[in-house]
Amino acid sequence: MTEQVQIKVASDKKQKQLVLSILFDVIGMTTYALPFIGEFADIAWAPISGFILARMYKGTVGTVGGIISFLEELFPFTDILPTFTLTWIYTYYFSKENK
Repeated sequence: MTEQVQIKVASDKKQKQLVLSILFDVIGMTTYALPFIGEFADIAWAPISGFILARMYKGTVGTVGGIISFLEELFPFTDILPTFTLTWIYTYYFSKENK
């Protein structure tokens, strides 16, 4: 019974992180809708996205992901990379910590 509860909680966390990851990637990409202004908005979003990603994914994955997210938002024309979602995929399908 306890194992089923643990699996359910882990599954809920996994789904919640996926939804949030997609949402934050969409927020980061919306600057494309604002020609010229959008790249300046990225300057404000870059540290926020880096901080959020580092808090969502603990440990080295979160730290490295946060730095990558910060740099991706800071550099022009790199908003197309879904950094949050790629971090989620790495965390749940490639990282040895969750296996």
